[in-house]
Amino acid sequence: MGYNKEKNIMMKSRNQERRMWFLPRQGNMNRNKKNIPKRSEVPFQWKWKLEQIYETDKHWEKDFSAIESMLEDIEKYVGKLGNSSQCLYEALNLSDHISRKLENVFIYAKMRKDEDNTVSKYQAMTDRAQSLSVAVHSRLSFMVPEILSIPEDRIKGFLKENEKLTLYTFYLEEILRQKSHVLSKEEEQILAQVGELAAAPKNIFGMINNADIKFPTIRDEKGEEIEVTKGRYVKLLESEDRRVRRDAFRALYSSYEKQKNTIAATLNYSVKKDVFYARVRKYESSLQASLDGDNIPLSVYDNLIEAVHGHLDSMYRYMALRKKALGIDELHMYDLYTPMVKAVKMHIPYQEAKQKVKLGLAPLGEEYVSLLEKGFTEGWIDVYENEGKTSGAYSWGSYDSPPFVLLNYQDSIHDLFTLAHEMGHSLHTYYANHHQPYPYAGYKIFVAEVASTVNEALLMEYLLNHIKEENMRMYLLNHYLEQFRTTLYRQTMFAEFEKIIHEKVEKGEPLTPELLCEVYGELNRKYYGPEVMIDDEIKMEWARIPHFYNAFYVYKYATGFSAAISLSQQILKEGAPAVDRYIGFLKKGGSDYPIALLKGAGVDMTTAAPMHDALEVFEKLLNELEKGLQ
Repeated sequence: MGYNKEKNIMMKSRNQERRMWFLPRQGNMNRNKKNIPKRSEVPFQWKWKLEQIYETDKHWEKDFSAIESMLEDIEKYVGKLGNSSQCLYEALNLSDHISRKLENVFIYAKMRKDEDNTVSKYQAMTDRAQSLSVAVHSRLSFMVPEILSIPEDRIKGFLKENEKLTLYTFYLEEILRQKSHVLSKEEEQILAQVGELAAAPKNIFGMINNADIKFPTIRDEKGEEIEVTKGRYVKLLESEDRRVRRDAFRALYSSYEKQKNTIAATLNYSVKKDVFYARVRKYESSLQASLDGDNIPLSVYDNLIEAVHGHLDSMYRYMALRKKALGIDELHMYDLYTPMVKAVKMHIPYQEAKQKVKLGLAPLGEEYVSLLEKGFTEGWIDVYENEGKTSGAYSWGSYDSPPFVLLNYQDSIHDLFTLAHEMGHSLHTYYANHHQPYPYAGYKIFVAEVASTVNEALLMEYLLNHIKEENMRMYLLNHYLEQFRTTLYRQTMFAEFEKIIHEKVEKGEPLTPELLCEVYGELNRKYYGPEVMIDDEIKMEWARIPHFYNAFYVYKYATGFSAAISLSQQILKEGAPAVDRYIGFLKKGGSDYPIALLKGAGVDMTTAAPMHDALEVFEKLLNELEKGLQ
């Protein structure tokens, strides 16, 4: 899940990303069972081992109580941070100690809940952990305003005289950079207390989307009834039977249509929350407020959208090729996921997927591959779908725990790449946690998508180089182009949607279901072009995108993808020097600003060049696929 600074208060930004692949079958487990198994029916070897955080829930309770006790200790530093370098160091160290323990408490509760969202015990524990986060943030909220009240010369003097305090040099510099957007001590305390209310839209949507919404059954290719789920959805859209694709498409969106007023109100207030925080912190817009946290220029966001607009002709060509390859008179939105290359089946059981990932990532070196094996064998991964389990996939963990991975593995090519993707996140976290002190291990989301997508790109290159059968190669090219479509084009469309709806709220316009559908429908027309029939149902897609509740998050998929394509090509062409730069980037965690970290790895994101380079690769792949399908 995307890091939300207003929700995961005072918790350092570990990799808390979710990538939502909607995938179908049950993989190796219970392959013929139509109904999703209960959590208790999933064999232990397919479950992550959260006992590596807390052996039992009682241990969680012990840490929960310890944090409450430690909050009293922070009071003795209030009003005294500028007294001495030692006092400032002790306060910062205590803050880290509390935050580090809070990470374990929050993440354990939330991940237990994600195993099965219907379990009331873990719903309650997650709520308590969130309330504790608010309490911690409230108690610690005096620190930044008080540090800002200390003369800058005195802080520099503290850093010179106290060797232990030098650990916090970058942290203090970052505070001073954002000085104009930090409020008074009293105002920061008020904002801290609002934190739990601010999380309400996202939490409400999560319960609607993961627990309450129900989808109808349809008939599959064999005429048998099958329940549509978020986990099965894309697999149904991949069906060669167009009737199945259409029925799944309509079944999914008819369920969201019934909830459109509630979800529109939820999204409206989520955006209002973003605008509220931006205004009280004296930003010109919610977009500027969001990007400033990563010290990202507004031009990066605009460059992305403009670069993709400049290459929409390639997407229109791709849609025309899809229409021709499928042999249909009208290309509908439910036709976008079915393979263009017929008679190719890639069934990849989980055990085989692990081996392919290791082979594909061999260019990153023996150490990297050995860490992959560690993750595969030491209980990092929760593999299969079960009732109530949070959909999609993510990598998440605390500084003290392994970087866990949630999957809903279904034996498809999508799952293979999702495994590589999430392990990219996890190994980025592992390297950062083992080479950076706690304050700097957590990296920004802007760079978080790079490691995951480098893994996907390297895996694709491996598969393309080792599969000689022409139809299979065309299938993989189709899949690779789909990565560009869904990650670079589609996420940029999402980013433009977010920009538009935030600007409308900033101008005082309400986000009604009709307005949201109108904006979303027009963007689909712009991005997919004249060859695609924009079905009315797709106008409701905004209602099912969890990322919209983490404002201006999705553009980082597209920028990260662009950077990753460049880095993967450098790794394959240069070998060891590029690998060393890249592993060095992983080890640096959040010890510098994202733009600087990426420059060190070999990519300059202050220019539009990485986006244009990636889009040119898309065009090159498209040329090859067009020739192959003639």
